[in-house]
Order: sequence, then structure tokens, then C-alpha cells
Amino acid sequence: MKRIALALLVLSSVCLFSEVVPEKPNPKVRAITAFVRLDRTNFLQQIEDTLVILRRAESEFKSKGYEVQTVRITTQPLAELVSGLSEEQALAFLKNLDDLSVKENFSANIGPAALHDSDDPSTMHLLERVLSTVPHLNASAIVADEGGIHWNSIRRSAELVKYVAENSPRGQGNFNFAITAMLKPYTPFYPGSYHNSNGHQFALGLETANLVRDVFAKDKGNVEAAISDLTAALSVHAKVADSVGNTVAAATGWTYLGLDPTATALGDVSIAAAIEAFTGARFGSSGTLTAARIITTAEKAVAVRRVGYSGLMLPVLEDKLLAQRWAESTYDVDSLLAYSSVCATGLDTVPLPGDISVEQIERIFSDIASLAFKWNKPLAGRILPVKGKKAGDKTDFQDPYLFNTVLRPLP
Repeated sequence: MKRIALALLVLSSVCLFSEVVPEKPNPKVRAITAFVRLDRTNFLQQIEDTLVILRRAESEFKSKGYEVQTVRITTQPLAELVSGLSEEQALAFLKNLDDLSVKENFSANIGPAALHDSDDPSTMHLLERVLSTVPHLNASAIVADEGGIHWNSIRRSAELVKYVAENSPRGQGNFNFAITAMLKPYTPFYPGSYHNSNGHQFALGLETANLVRDVFAKDKGNVEAAISDLTAALSVHAKVADSVGNTVAAATGWTYLGLDPTATALGDVSIAAAIEAFTGARFGSSGTLTAARIITTAEKAVAVRRVGYSGLMLPVLEDKLLAQRWAESTYDVDSLLAYSSVCATGLDTVPLPGDISVEQIERIFSDIASLAFKWNKPLAGRILPVKGKKAGDKTDFQDPYLFNTVLRPLP
């Protein structure tokens, strides 16, 4: 009888233990981004004041169980930021800003070097030097807006990418640059983040690939269930973000602009793995586009203030599984553009052979701009030609957030 009683006790303990389901971790907060208009005569104090706001938002998130990856500051567009300075003076000022960002542990974005097709090309030439010699500053160029496609800016951006590929260490300077098309101001995500206002505003972005993976694993192949469940899952955390934003705004007088719910990935937090959980096949197989559409549909159904892309990031070199699938040739540049027809954000950290020509880069950027303008949807392009490497070679980036992969033939 004692043995029976002991067995029952053990069995009861096992049953009780099996009912304890560990809570799934919250998604990380990828970005808390402040928008400021720097005055060069007082920028140190402005940065200090802005960091107080950013750290307050960071503390609010941490108190609710969320890890914050980065706090960020986006300035006015580059030409306005360095207005009146010679090129050498501008480089010195931007180097000081970059050093400050490292010292104070924030990420800085100096906005678009080209907003309009008629902008002075000297700003783009300045940015070539910045991206080649200043390691941390982010920037962009706008190549399409409601007025049309900016063909001159596309050409200048292609020239910039080629220059930076050949003049920055391992071509990594291009990691901090993107073209954007039909993207409105105030996305918290880099490098496309920008504004042209008086500042004192902020926006938020989450890293949600794990949420997508959990929903897609549960609702494998069921489109309607996946849309409904993903909307619900995203809404839980979007409402927390909205609450944090409103709390900080009320306490500080800064304006909370909203959340960019774009599904993001980093390292082992893989959007490719999430999509494969839904399709049951390797990323790039049939069904990938449908999965991309589900994600964007769910994001747009989240009932909070939204800014930025509200789409899907497929960062080839930042997502460990995407980098692997790229080497396996399961998808290519044209595949990514096809997926972008139902979601944002275009081409992101796509590695290319170093012998790519300016004309080939220009054609890639033209396709992004044409697709974005045709469907009035925000897209971006961030490509990384690798100097001295050809198709079949492996990249050798030295960055903890980039996963090396095999270069593919040029499109």
C-alpha cells in the first residue's frame, strides 16, 4: 500500500508540474527614437536633454518586463544640419557627434542627404566621406515621394554606394545607408528614419519575429487564423508600447508619435524561421509571399497610432537563417522585391559582389522606387557590395550583428 501511495504521489507531482507552462518572453524593444533639430552651438545640451527623455522611456519599458536594445536620436536632414560649414568643418562636427553617440550609448541618424531630386549633390558627396570614415552615423536618401521618382537621387545614391564599398573598411559603411521611397517621416527604424520638423517628438519600434513564429507554428497553413491570432498577439504588446509612449509624453511635454509595428528580426530571432513555421518549407518556397502578406495585414489591424513602414523586414545579413538560405539560393533579389509587393520594406542588408557597377546598383534602386511609387507603399534599399569579392566567395564582415554568407551572382 505504501508503494501505491508513493506512486500516486509521484504521479500527482508530475501532473502538477506538467501544468506549469512558462511564460513566453516579451518581444524586445528594438528602438526608442527621438526626433530633434540640433543647434550646433548648443547641441551637447540638446543631446543631454534628449537622452533624459529616452532613458525615461527605457525605464518605463524595463519596469514592465521589456528589454530595450537601443535608444536613438534622428536629427534634421544633413544639409540643414551642416549648413554654412565647409566640407572639412562638417566632417569634424559629424565626427564629434559620432564620438558622442559612442560615449553616451545612443545611435545617431543624420537624416536624408537628398530629399528632392533638385537638391545640391554636394551633400551626397559629403555623405560619401562620412560613411567611409565615420563608423556609426546613419543616413539615407529619398528616391521617391508623392511627387514622383527622383531619378537624379537614384543615380547619386548608386554612386555613393559604390564609393563607400570601395573606401570603407570591408565596405561596411553601406550598412549605415539606405535609399527610401514613399516613406513618410518618423519611423524609429534606421537607416531610413528622418524628420523635417522642430523636433521634441519620439516613436517606438519592437522586435516581433518571435511573436510571429509562435503564432505561425500554432496556425501552420491556416491564413485566417494566423491573421486573427497575430493581430491579437501584436496588439497586446502594441498597447503596452502605446501606454509607455503616452506616459512619457504626459510627463515630459514631448510628443509621442506612435509605434512602427514592422516585424523585425536579429540573429537567432529569425523572421525566416517564423515564415518556415507557417509554410513548412524553406524560406523562398511557395507560400512565403502569403506569409509576408499575413504579417502586414495583422500589423495594419493593430489599433494603436502607427508610424513608419508597418511592414516586414527581411534583413539578409542580420537574420541568421536568412543568411543561410541566401547561401543555399532559396531566394534572390527579385524574390525580395516580389515579397515587397505585399509588405515593406524592400531590400535590406543584401550582400553583392564587389565588381557590381554603378549602373547595376542604379537599376536595383530604380526597381525599388518604381515598385514603391506604383503601389504607394514605403520601401527601402540597403545593399552591401563587398570589395574584392566575387560570386561564390564568402563575405567577411566583422560585426556582431552581421552573419557572413556566400555571395550570389549579380541580378
